[in-house]
Amino acid sequence: MLPIDRHAWLRTLLHLGLVLGGGLLVGLALDQVWPALTLTALSLLAWHYWRLHRLLQRLATRQRLKPQGTGVWSRLDALLYRGQLEMRARKRRLLAMLRAYRAVATALPDAVVLVDRNSQRILWFNEAATPLLGLRYPRDHGRPVTDALQPLPMASWLAAGRHAEPLEDVASPVDPSLRLSLRLLPYSDELWLLLARDVSKLLRLEHMRRDFVANVSHELRTPLTVIHGYLELLDGDDHPEWGPLLSEMRRQSQRMSRLVEDLLTLSRLEARDQLPEEEVAMASLLATLRREADALSNGRHRIRVEDEAQVDLRGASKELHSAFGNLVSNAVRYTPDGGEIVIRFSRLPDGGAVLAVHDTGYGIPAAHLPRLTERFYRVSTSRSRETGGTGLGLAIVKHVLGLHGARLQISSEVGVGSIFSCVFTADRVLPRQAHSTEAAAP
Repeated sequence: MLPIDRHAWLRTLLHLGLVLGGGLLVGLALDQVWPALTLTALSLLAWHYWRLHRLLQRLATRQRLKPQGTGVWSRLDALLYRGQLEMRARKRRLLAMLRAYRAVATALPDAVVLVDRNSQRILWFNEAATPLLGLRYPRDHGRPVTDALQPLPMASWLAAGRHAEPLEDVASPVDPSLRLSLRLLPYSDELWLLLARDVSKLLRLEHMRRDFVANVSHELRTPLTVIHGYLELLDGDDHPEWGPLLSEMRRQSQRMSRLVEDLLTLSRLEARDQLPEEEVAMASLLATLRREADALSNGRHRIRVEDEAQVDLRGASKELHSAFGNLVSNAVRYTPDGGEIVIRFSRLPDGGAVLAVHDTGYGIPAAHLPRLTERFYRVSTSRSRETGGTGLGLAIVKHVLGLHGARLQISSEVGVGSIFSCVFTADRVLPRQAHSTEAAAP
């Protein structure tokens, strides 16, 4: 116990002793000791109850409890007064932080909406929510978010909760020309944070880029065809010194033609939200991949096809053939002579299917794996040019699989080889038809 507390108790006990002593003296003088002591004790008890009542009343009315007098009651007033000062200081700090956070949220160019998780009502929103989402205070404060943000598909989106995927391109309720990206963040167990960002400029730039690439690639196709045709007409036997030059020119023109075709393919894929679906006969497609791999390898590799799944897929046959063919051609190009390439089609425990291309090539360092599907990204530029790669094959594979609701998994070890796996969900798997197997039979 602190010295000041001990002194307060000593003063209180001394005060009690003096009052009781005074009562005893009065009782002796009147020859009524016990009645006098009883009245004195009752008076002391009444006084303490009065101080307690006064303290409770001041606490109930939130009055400042400045210390008055001496003793334990004064010490209690001092402690409560200090607690009040500390509480007020904490409130001021919290209010300052809240104002700072609100100022930051208000200054954000993105719309920020605080939503109650249980009632799905709007609790707060910043100024940017007015031009982007059309929310106005106080009209939309406390209003259900599904009603306030119509015609956005909020009900099904909020039902997904923590698993809600971002809505990357939706029209603003205020202006359909504004394109928004919506994200739902679990702010706490009771609150959701809805973020809306204007991505109109980004989408316009993306469309401009796609149109530019498509137009340039289309315009390059004709002159490249002409150049390639004239190169074929030139005979190196007439001018032996031109032989190496003509060979290199033909190789580069063919590479440019492949690059243009890949750019056009990628542009077409990016411009489409979905592909026409049909039953893809995997038995015949695997047989085709085997023939193409044999032709590209020309006997330099051991190539095996393992059809363990015995099912077909639902999707676009041409695009899937292009994606699988890119993986197979990459495996052939980047596997040294004498290596092995395995094309395996198998089932997954969840009912899905996976087509995996295994190779015993050079392998890819782990640092490069996350960026392999970027356009023109190459692990080794010189090796890619030697093999005739365009740097767009895996980007095409990623887009094709994305349009099929599938994903690309890559695992590799330097000096051991790589595995490129196309993973399809169960809803893409179909029972294999008998005619598909017969058509694939040699």
